[in-house]
Amino acid sequence: MQDLKHVGRNISSRRKCIIAYRVVPKASEYCLAVNTDSLDAEQHDSLMQLVESNAGQTAYELAEAMQRTRLPDGRNMLQAFHTQGKLLKTLTKDIEMVPNQQTTINLAELNRMIAEHRGVSVEDLALGITSREAKADYLAENPGVVEEEVREQADPALAYGEDLLTDEKLAAQYRSQADAMYKEAKQLRDQADELDPPKKKVAAPKTTSKTTKAASAKATPAKAKKTEPSDR
Repeated sequence: MQDLKHVGRNISSRRKCIIAYRVVPKASEYCLAVNTDSLDAEQHDSLMQLVESNAGQTAYELAEAMQRTRLPDGRNMLQAFHTQGKLLKTLTKDIEMVPNQQTTINLAELNRMIAEHRGVSVEDLALGITSREAKADYLAENPGVVEEEVREQADPALAYGEDLLTDEKLAAQYRSQADAMYKEAKQLRDQADELDPPKKKVAAPKTTSKTTKAASAKATPAKAKKTEPSDR
């Protein structure tokens, strides 16, 4: 199988992720990643098809191709993942890229290598993809918004710069991560139950007042009757 760009995993959790942006503007030590297990089936399949496609593999940043792709429900993929909190701001040193089953490379190191090869800084690798088409899409779906909001939504990377990550956006990321962890925990629990099905508890038999009295009567020896001496 050919090498695939944009595919990575979290070094500590080993969870598979897709890197939408290798470098976040104004926060070059971060990337924007999508944990594949946080997506529903349709979103997951759409994203992986894009990653494996020619458009995905020739894109400098996968977000460029995501911006031009629609989900099955008609929404723009990049904007939908942004509003749903699926784009997770993650330290590049915590991600390793996995182009194939035999190769891994730390994303922070990869960014440094690319920057050195181009003779620029890692910060200069950050890509802004705001385009007329992206703005038009967002304006059509959200009439009456201001220009700054259009730029931020059309190019979500701008919203994740160090000075633009609000508590609301951070909370959305935490909720998305929590949902993914809950899903993963449930899958592990189901697998454990398949390997070693939990034993059913045997309920103690219920006792009624009649059976209790009967049992008490059997346990208590009968008193001997007194006999009166007979007159002879």
